Amino acid sequence: MFEYFTQDTAPQESRQQIQESIAAFGFFPKLHQILAAAPATYEAYNRAFTLFQRHTSLTPLEQQVVMMTANFENRCHYCTAGHSMLMKMAAMPAEHIEALREGHPLSDPKLEALRVFTRQLIGTRGHVGDEKLQVFLQAGYNQRQALEILTGLAAKLISNFTNALAHTELDEPIKALAWAHPDDRKSAAT
Repeated sequence: MFEYFTQDTAPQESRQQIQESIAAFGFFPKLHQILAAAPATYEAYNRAFTLFQRHTSLTPLEQQVVMMTANFENRCHYCTAGHSMLMKMAAMPAEHIEALREGHPLSDPKLEALRVFTRQLIGTRGHVGDEKLQVFLQAGYNQRQALEILTGLAAKLISNFTNALAHTELDEPIKALAWAHPDDRKSAAT
């Protein structure tokens, strides 16, 4: 239903974003091909994603915990596969990748506190309450990081929801990491 734009067919207003995507990923991802239809949305996604990765105090692994938790909670088949590849390329622990793909607790207590807090933010639409925020802060995070998570979630809202609307096809490099939510796997098995 949604069009996959090319560099030649995309709206002129999306061309700069396309160049940035290719520079960042080495190819023009299918998610970005769809986002090119809406230049403002495409730019908002790219900016939020870049700000989260380059200008927050969270480590690269912590950033992936936030993004993969959002991918799992939002049942994003495309982003879960894509971020699994990014985590593998960055030599992040395989046990963390698998736990995040399955929605299981992480073995590292601080990372698990981050995963739980991110999940709570999504589930309560930000209304986690002071008690849950305090648990997050006591795990070794700070107020700045509580707010920085929101930048990652802003990017994930755009990408996860776009993929839900468009049923985005997986790019060739991530096909081997195809993913379905555990609940969907159970439904398919019965």
